[in-house]
Amino acid sequence: MMKGGMLNKVIGDFSNLPLEDKEYAIYIIKKQLIEAKRDAILRRTREAMANVRKGRVKKGTVKDLYADLESE
Repeated sequence: MMKGGMLNKVIGDFSNLPLEDKEYAIYIIKKQLIEAKRDAILRRTREAMANVRKGRVKKGTVKDLYADLESE
């Protein structure tokens, strides 16, 4: 996460940009955010698949889930 001072500088610099540059910066930032979210989903999917392969995942119905939760 960004430190407060650095974030304030970025926001301040952004404020000084011309409108067209602000729009382009927002476009780029949105694209980067989408890509970061995709990467996070990919990492989580790979982790989940590894857990399935290693047998760390329980399978069953909702009824099985409730029974498992009640047994704890």
